[in-house]
Amino acid sequence: MASERAYLDWNASAPLRAEARAAMIAAMDLVGNPSSIHAEGRAAKALLERARGQVAAAFGAEGADVIFTSGATEAAALALAGRGYHGAPVEHDAVRAWIEESLAVGRDGRVAVAAPARSVLQAANSETGILQDLPEGLALVDATQAFGKVPFAFNWSGAEMAIISAHKIGGPKGVGALVVKRGTEIAARIRGGGQEMGRRAGTENLVGIAGFGAAAEAAMRDLDAGLWDEVREKRDFLEERLASGANMIIFVGKESARLPNTSCFAEPGWKNETQVMQMDLAGFAISAGSACSSGKTRRSPVLLAMGYGEEVARGAVRVSIGPETTMDEIERFADAWAAACEKHRARAA
Repeated sequence: MASERAYLDWNASAPLRAEARAAMIAAMDLVGNPSSIHAEGRAAKALLERARGQVAAAFGAEGADVIFTSGATEAAALALAGRGYHGAPVEHDAVRAWIEESLAVGRDGRVAVAAPARSVLQAANSETGILQDLPEGLALVDATQAFGKVPFAFNWSGAEMAIISAHKIGGPKGVGALVVKRGTEIAARIRGGGQEMGRRAGTENLVGIAGFGAAAEAAMRDLDAGLWDEVREKRDFLEERLASGANMIIFVGKESARLPNTSCFAEPGWKNETQVMQMDLAGFAISAGSACSSGKTRRSPVLLAMGYGEEVARGAVRVSIGPETTMDEIERFADAWAAACEKHRARAA
């Protein structure tokens, strides 16, 4: 095992931000329940609402309702269960579980939406990074990957609802939110108390929510400061380096608008789980697609929906980086992957 590891799997989970960690530690010292009316309860409630305001401001959702959940998966279930909305096979599994997969996907990864009010669409794909044009009046946008990496404002998106997650922007795992236009009807799936405006019962995860709020605020500062433009330059350098040593490599979505940090590429015939394991042993954390689907032999449903064949769908891996990723890490990874690829080709010859 390499002694110096490089984490290149930011789309699965971004490293915890210092601001989020500090906010969580401070929240641990609050003893009150946010639903209690005594002084301790009011202090907890104030922290809860401060975090709600931070998330709303960062997401461009002032005036909308931010409903805290255990993550984007629960947020998707809360928004979509029983509604029969339409979507595409490129959506995340948490969304695909609740939709009719009837929307067509082009080779460029773009989805054609005919009836926005009955449809769900991701803002950015977690595997390829491909960005979608959001039609006005969309029922729900999955902004989990786009939030914090590219400019996005819920109030300008034209969508009725959106889902987001804390750990994709450097917050803690296990907390997310469903954001809805004020007045939108949402039936609670977890019933009991009247927490979260009666839409999600249960004592709120105050520590996680405090971390979410702090991470959202910090993420917007990074975006405004142009840090993700620098990330894009590093991603582009990585692809140039990989292409120079592997003439058979296929970069998925390179001609489309993409997230600045995501590169999905394939060496046809070289299984993605093998690549992930070999790179792990070499000291690099990458993935074979969505973290919820990786760790198993898989054909990417995203690439299949885009019209790629079996060899590409089974040979695609994802590298996703962030502002903390260094050029040294990128160069070392490119060299390690190219060396492993050369050995694979020699064995296959």
